[in-house]
Parts: sequence; structure tokens; C-alpha cells
Amino acid sequence: MDALDHLEATIRARRNADPDGSYVAALFAKGRAKIAQKVGEEAVETVIAAMADPAKLVPEAADLVFHLLVLLNASGASLDDVRAELVRREGLSGHDEKASRTPAPLSLSGVAADDPAAPGLPLKRLD
Repeated sequence: MDALDHLEATIRARRNADPDGSYVAALFAKGRAKIAQKVGEEAVETVIAAMADPAKLVPEAADLVFHLLVLLNASGASLDDVRAELVRREGLSGHDEKASRTPAPLSLSGVAADDPAAPGLPLKRLD
């Protein structure tokens, strides 16, 4: 089992633990919208590290991957689902693959933009 598979298994095991004793359980207790917001924060921190302090890039990337795995689990998806999607895209031009997608929604998946559980950030299409 590689490190990412091991981390994914640890997240599954800790999902329903006591939130006071487990960061993973605390994230799940806050809900998917908060987990998604945390992924966004970690993505921004990763970009900032890449541009301003490359020595911090790998630790920030690790934080991003961890929180993304939590979000995948909270959404009922897994690394195997991501792997299958990457295999499906293999050999496709990036431009062709992007053109084949349906437009991105203007709200978080499963959370209306005006839902109080949403992070409260302005939402816009990025494509």
C-alpha cells in the first residue's frame, strides 16, 4: 500500500471517531461545505508557497492532498475514482478533454449558493 492509499484508509477509519480527539473527525463534523472551503484555503496556500517560498511547496502540497482526500471521502468518492478518471483521460488532448465537459455549476455540488452551510464565498465559473 502506498502512502496515499494508507492515508485514505486512515481517513476512512477516523471519519466517525470523536471530533475532540481526531482532526479528521472534526472536519467531517463540520460538513462537506467546510471541508471544501478548507481545500480551497490549502490550494491558495500551495500557490503562494510555489510563488513566494518554494521550500514550503511540498509541505503545503501535502496539506492540500490530505484535505482533498477528506473531501473525496465526504463526497462518496475515492482515490480509485480519481485514478479511473485519469486513465479515461489518458491520450486525450487537454483542450479536447476540457471542451467535452459540461459547464461548471455556479454553486457548490449539493449546496445551494444561498445555503447557510456554504462557505459564503462569491462563486463563479472558472472555465
